[in-house]
Amino acid sequence: MYKEIETPYYLIDEKKLLKNLKKIEYVKEHSKAKVLLALKCFSVWSVFDLMSKYMDGTTSSSLYEAKLGHDHFGKETHAFSVAYSQKDIKELKNISDKVIFNSMSQLNKFYNEVKHTSIGLRVNPGISYSNFDFADPARKYSRLGVTSKSDVVSVLSKISGVMFHYNCENDSFGIFSDMLDTISFRYKKILNSVKWVSLGGGIYFTKEDYPLDRFCKKLKSFSEKHNIQIYLEPGEAAITKSCELVTTVLDIVKNIKNIAIVDASVEAHMLDLLVYRTSAKVDCEGGGNRYIVAGKSCLAGDIFGEYKFANALRVGSVVRFADAAGYTMVKKNWFNGLGMPSIVVKRLSGKVEIVKKFLYTDFSNALS
Repeated sequence: MYKEIETPYYLIDEKKLLKNLKKIEYVKEHSKAKVLLALKCFSVWSVFDLMSKYMDGTTSSSLYEAKLGHDHFGKETHAFSVAYSQKDIKELKNISDKVIFNSMSQLNKFYNEVKHTSIGLRVNPGISYSNFDFADPARKYSRLGVTSKSDVVSVLSKISGVMFHYNCENDSFGIFSDMLDTISFRYKKILNSVKWVSLGGGIYFTKEDYPLDRFCKKLKSFSEKHNIQIYLEPGEAAITKSCELVTTVLDIVKNIKNIAIVDASVEAHMLDLLVYRTSAKVDCEGGGNRYIVAGKSCLAGDIFGEYKFANALRVGSVVRFADAAGYTMVKKNWFNGLGMPSIVVKRLSGKVEIVKKFLYTDFSNALS
């Protein structure tokens, strides 16, 4: 903790971020795949100068994300949306290198307006990897992607690429490999007819001990078999273990168990934990002092988790929550009017920089 910086704050460490980027660079070099940052997971543009040296551009899920990628990241700008409005298309067609549609109806509706770009179509292959039904792109009645192969074939003259986004936190190379073989077999005609394919995100190839060489070989083989350019769209894989949410204990109460209340909130600052009902990771675990660590909002279930600490916590103790980059800052909100954590970056040089500090006016202006 940097004592001169008021908690709570997100601390992004560029040296830790660089470890992931170096693995991405390795994959690019040995597989010939291109790699895009998924802005839906991470959009802190203060570190885009570093990330853009190792990645090929950005992929988005909305107009605003596409504009952010275009304005701050540069390089390739890929636009995707579950459903575009006319206003979206009017702006996107001038800033996007690729426009990817989620349905046949949207492709046909907007084709003439974006045919000067490289057009893609999302395909739902009916297979997926996800530990959570909530995030499973191939769940029953999924609205994500076209399920009919014949429909995709019927528009091959209009599209130059397809997207298969079917993984969520998949750290198994074996499962990834088997599913890619299935897609290669089922969609051979389509893959042989287009110029590029996006395999989406959710592939945890930057995890320690992940077989990168086998991964690269698999991608390269797939690319050569179909004579196609592969795009990967990592979110978590690009920024994993590079950020902490640094908090301070404000109070300790007891209701059978000791409960430490910190100056942040799961509901407001790490919402994905509540969505998926998982606990936060705490860097200082390990010891005989057990506490429930809770947020300061009035939500009864605002709980980071239960942990063992080497030292007893007291008012003023620092608690650091690990892996606070992906799907955290992009989801933070003003619930309870709680103060928003600042965004702090520790640069490669070692310099620590407060890149964003949120004030009451931000809260007020957000609500109008």
